[in-house]
Amino acid sequence: MVEAAPLLEMRGIAKTFGAVKALRGVELKVWPGEIHALMGENGAGKSTLMKILSGALQADAGGELIFDGEAVAIAGPKDARRLGIAVIYQELSLAPNLTVSENVALGREARLGGLIDRAAMRRECAEILKRLGAPFGPDSKVSGLSIAQRQLVEIARALSVRAKVLVMDEPTTALSSRETDKLFELVRQLRGEGLAIIYISHRMAEVYELADRCSVLRDGRYVGTLTRDELSSRTLVRMMVGRDLSDFYKKEHRADHGPAEPVLAVKNIADGWRIGPCSLEVHAGEVLGLSGLVGSGRTELARLIYGADRPSGGALTVSGQPVAISGPADAIAAGIVYLTEDRKGQGLFLDMSIDDNVNIGVMGRDAGPFGLRRFTRARERVSRAISGLSIKANSSRTPVGSLSGGNQQKVLLARLLETSPKVLILDEPTRGVDIGAKSDIYRLIDKLAANGAAVLMISSELPEMIGLADRVLVMRDGHIAGALRGAEITQEAIIEIATGNDGTDATG
Repeated sequence: MVEAAPLLEMRGIAKTFGAVKALRGVELKVWPGEIHALMGENGAGKSTLMKILSGALQADAGGELIFDGEAVAIAGPKDARRLGIAVIYQELSLAPNLTVSENVALGREARLGGLIDRAAMRRECAEILKRLGAPFGPDSKVSGLSIAQRQLVEIARALSVRAKVLVMDEPTTALSSRETDKLFELVRQLRGEGLAIIYISHRMAEVYELADRCSVLRDGRYVGTLTRDELSSRTLVRMMVGRDLSDFYKKEHRADHGPAEPVLAVKNIADGWRIGPCSLEVHAGEVLGLSGLVGSGRTELARLIYGADRPSGGALTVSGQPVAISGPADAIAAGIVYLTEDRKGQGLFLDMSIDDNVNIGVMGRDAGPFGLRRFTRARERVSRAISGLSIKANSSRTPVGSLSGGNQQKVLLARLLETSPKVLILDEPTRGVDIGAKSDIYRLIDKLAANGAAVLMISSELPEMIGLADRVLVMRDGHIAGALRGAEITQEAIIEIATGNDGTDATG
């Protein structure tokens, strides 16, 4: 039960950058002892609002910030910390060469006689780490900690300044499912201790699981707030993008291959360890879904097909012709491309421009006389990609690392499509992107299928799988445990096969 008066209230907050109005009179109320989700597409104004709350930015005149019942002015980060406002950004701001206790106390070190009192710092840090159940001590070097453990250090830093409001920006992006579960336990613990937690995430499942209330921004405006009882995917999506959820999954392609020869046929592929033997077919104009629980072998199977990992046996045909794939270059030559689930680590060159990322796989086409490159072709290619995929960037020379997750994914898709593939393997194509970019990617997948491409799609989001796939193969323990088509494709049916509750034996 929330208290009568909010701990934090932001009223009429506006922010203008030149001619761009980033925030237009935004409202936000947060109570102690609650998890308050803040939702909205990229560009909706969430980050700008939190930067104003943290003191990193100053709001335009006219707004008001009430904290603990009093009007306050936050002129900088020190003012925010003094009030008890702490922010844990998606890109963690720790010094890896320092110890945990040095990071927790950074900028406000305990002193004794003018010297840094390291013993006092360690004692205070040890007490907080014990409270958090951290599996490391105050003298551990941050460079030796995992991402999940570094997040604990950030939380410890917030608790060390006796934070009353804790902002968490996309905290699970780099975490495994097990690490995410542990973080959720900790977030609930902190809520129980009376902290007000503002939780920013693109993952709706997290919001449904954690949030007591949820406020939505769209185009820099406050749309409204939902209580936990009012939360639903349909309502939340409509508030975020102004459209109904059903609009996202309108299929224009018609997958009716009948007896036609498959574009991709995989027969008894295996890795001799965890995967297979597995067989599947994908036809022209079809979106074949590959579902299953985390660890079921979906990505491993995709990598075997693409040649990223070496199979121990099996055979592939593309358009009826046997192909030998010993690596990704062979797959691309055969007309198979693979969109990795890890676009930052394995897909994109983050320090390079959109130009370079789109063109890097087809630069040989631009060769001119005397070995000179025809840059006009490359520029036309990128211009076509930016327009066709609605990539939002200041220019084609913008480094890909500075783009939003959705636009990064579109750049990677643009590169793959330049090879004119027959088969597209899409591994979590909308992971880490906002709802607007998801809609664009859904339309692209549908268009590709309508134009005759064969699409093999892996997704952990069951509504996405149900909305896009014509057929679904469900994996369990490295094997294909069942197949669904048409009206058979439901969340219940997928989960039953994935967990073995349908009575099938995945190894049979």
